[in-house]
Amino acid sequence: MKLYFACSITGGRQDESVYQAIVDSLLAAGHEVPTASLSRPEILIQEALITPQEVYARDTRWIEACDALIAEASTPSHGVGYEIGYALSLGKPVLCCYRQGLRVSKMISGNSNPNLETHAYQTTEEAVHLVQTFISELDEKG
Repeated sequence: MKLYFACSITGGRQDESVYQAIVDSLLAAGHEVPTASLSRPEILIQEALITPQEVYARDTRWIEACDALIAEASTPSHGVGYEIGYALSLGKPVLCCYRQGLRVSKMISGNSNPNLETHAYQTTEEAVHLVQTFISELDEKG
């Protein structure tokens, strides 16, 4: 399955270890993740080398080509919110997960789109399990 992973880049990287665990589990399961580099520390250097227009064109193209979008939304990010909305506008299934106890935008938590799932997690392992369950359910739906 081709999966778009969305996470904060410029808004803050305090959840980078969670990003890495999620992406590593997706890759280990054989999924294609065009945004895998977003989970790595060097992403800030890589993203500084390309224009905003290039980022927009690349990322929207990747979302269009993906089967689903998985967002880690613990750190508020305009980009992640946009990516979630864009994927939903295309009818893509979206999982939005975040650390328990944090507030997620009401534009996400209040969205009743049947393609959107939101879940809080307490540990990195639980976040990875949420992602694996989401993908398993997608596989079952065919």
